[in-house]
Amino acid sequence: MEKILLETKLKLLPDKPGVYLMKDDGERIIYVGKALSLKNRVRSYFQVAGRQSPKVQALVAKIADLDYLVTDSEVEALILECNLIKEHRPRYNVNLKDDKTYPYLKVTLGEEFPRVIITRSLKKDGSRYFGPYTQVGAVHETTKLLRSIFPLRTCKQEKLGSQQRPCLNAHINRCLAPCSGKLPKEQYLIMIKSIILFLEGRQGELVKGLQVKMNQAAVNLNFELAAIIRDQLQAIERIMEKQKVISGNQEDQDVIAMARGHGRCCVMVFYVRGGKLLGKNSFFLKETEGLSRGEVLAAFIKQYYYDLDYIPPTVLMEGEPEEHSLLEEWLAAKRGTRVAIKVPKRGEKVKLVEMVGQNALLAIEEAEEAWQHKQGGSREEKDRETAAQAAQAALAAVASLAEQLGLATPPDRMECFDISNIQGSQTVGSMVVFVQGLPSNSHYRKFTVRTVMGPNDFASMEEVLGRRFARAKAELELMQAGELSLEEAKFLPLPDLVIIDGGKGQLSSGRKIMVELGFGTIPTFGLAKKEEELFFEGSSVPICLPENSGALYLVQRLRDEAHRFAITFHRQLRGKESLKSSLDQIPGIGKERRKKLIQHLGSVSRIKDASLEELAAVPGISHQLAEVVYNYYNTKKNI
Repeated sequence: MEKILLETKLKLLPDKPGVYLMKDDGERIIYVGKALSLKNRVRSYFQVAGRQSPKVQALVAKIADLDYLVTDSEVEALILECNLIKEHRPRYNVNLKDDKTYPYLKVTLGEEFPRVIITRSLKKDGSRYFGPYTQVGAVHETTKLLRSIFPLRTCKQEKLGSQQRPCLNAHINRCLAPCSGKLPKEQYLIMIKSIILFLEGRQGELVKGLQVKMNQAAVNLNFELAAIIRDQLQAIERIMEKQKVISGNQEDQDVIAMARGHGRCCVMVFYVRGGKLLGKNSFFLKETEGLSRGEVLAAFIKQYYYDLDYIPPTVLMEGEPEEHSLLEEWLAAKRGTRVAIKVPKRGEKVKLVEMVGQNALLAIEEAEEAWQHKQGGSREEKDRETAAQAAQAALAAVASLAEQLGLATPPDRMECFDISNIQGSQTVGSMVVFVQGLPSNSHYRKFTVRTVMGPNDFASMEEVLGRRFARAKAELELMQAGELSLEEAKFLPLPDLVIIDGGKGQLSSGRKIMVELGFGTIPTFGLAKKEEELFFEGSSVPICLPENSGALYLVQRLRDEAHRFAITFHRQLRGKESLKSSLDQIPGIGKERRKKLIQHLGSVSRIKDASLEELAAVPGISHQLAEVVYNYYNTKKNI
């Protein structure tokens, strides 16, 4: 289509809400968006190219035609946008990676006697869908669990005729045999309602209802039915015992956080139902380059909740998504009651969101390792080409960052520091290094905080930076004395830029020790966790990097990498700690005696509860040593 026609359409765009569709010269839809004002939004794409992100510039270069649909409101536009993205899968929209292949559990409510089946396609056929499940094993495990608790029919017929002889499942009480024609439909549908409650995570309501039915069956002397319900109750209660309690007020909520990787983005969702953590799912997004975290989170919410039947009343997020109020209005319309999207600032909910973010970081780390392994070793030329492009983009981002921060020259070596003290124990610090804008993994360093007790990020940051620059000072002195080469040094060369994750407080603590050690001339900035603002010592005005800029993306990569590295180290420490036995802390108990105690009594837990006589009966354990072990554990119980 000729350019003049496109320019004419731009002039005729209405100042009304709606959806716009960008097309290439092959009439393929390459982008779908929505707007409160089609006129203003669509024209903004065709501004001076230098003001646009690289992704938008690439999109605009492909646009040969556009179309639009006017709606009555912005919410209607949002719904239509979701429909069109789902249908056309445009090249330049943020997309859930391979979300068409995710399996769902489908309760076939359109059938007289519904089934629970696994499906990969969603249809508006009156059924209830639960999912998506990103792990295929999880959906099969859930199906198996449902069939062990509830006597569901598993035959494939949509309509059932009367069978004189029901199948084997009916004879072993694994099916209520609706095919016999003797089962009241209402009784079967009561069971289906229980299954839906179970899949929604509302086991508390389910248990209460089953208890009433069991008692009623016993009153009616229907002991066979009462026994079946009793077995169901016991199975459900065993499951509930294994679930982790997250909230004491028994609320339903989804908890969402994201992490960026090398050209990829992972969004993690934790499902909390009735105050208990039921499970999690991770989703990988593509086409997120150059987008802010708020834009990515908003795009995810639109696609993720579009097909879901059950939406909880609260969605906790690590950061505020764009169009916050509009998304709340849309989710409320889907749910039928108010839905609140919240960004917690303090308390247990902040810790919960941080835990989800940590899981997202670990998920993308594992996924990237898997992707790299999958590619194999026959891609040298492609790797070189990709590396060259990445290096060029990184250098441009470094130059942009230097300009935004007012640095005299682009920083060749950048270091970012982070502190991790999950649950207030085993505080660790991380130092990640980027050289010419790219990670330099061999220069990463990790620190176990030794002098700080409890969760004190300010003091921990002071210790970590103090140790980093004290080591650098010592190595410089050795180099001057000719006793150390630069290749042998572990904390040299010095950084051209230091970024401290944590804002003003950590910045002040870090700068204090850097000045004391003689490194006060190194430019140092604190990065606020939520707003992604950079603070400089002595200035109360934050530096806000331009949205969609390479400089902002570079800082986000630095911060996420430091966070990931700290969490990975923390996980390693916790793993090592869990392998240690409390027996190692008891004087006189070495490797051989520990082995004999465990072999004789079975476990450390059993040793803790053993009597003095039982301990003394262990071969190789004297009565005196048995007293030491007994007193060690029983003194601890009484503290």
